Amino acid sequence: MNTVESIRVFLGWCSVINIGLLTISTISIVIFRNQITLIHAKLFNLDKHYISRSYYKFIGQYKIAILVFKIVPYLALSIMNVMY
Repeated sequence: MNTVESIRVFLGWCSVINIGLLTISTISIVIFRNQITLIHAKLFNLDKHYISRSYYKFIGQYKIAILVFKIVPYLALSIMNVMY
């Protein structure tokens, strides 16, 4: 990864992989919410409402992290690549 282009490609693929993981996590939580909540409630001895809030908090924070650390740098490098 010596060039700006290779870093841009790396960040692009990282973004694709992270968005895929976010999509899979979101779909699995939406579809299997009751089963997953029950497992985590028994496993960690937590309230079901707390676990449900934690799922949405996790999805939101993961989405923000992808935007800040992968997509924005990718876009910045893409703009730099076009300008220079």
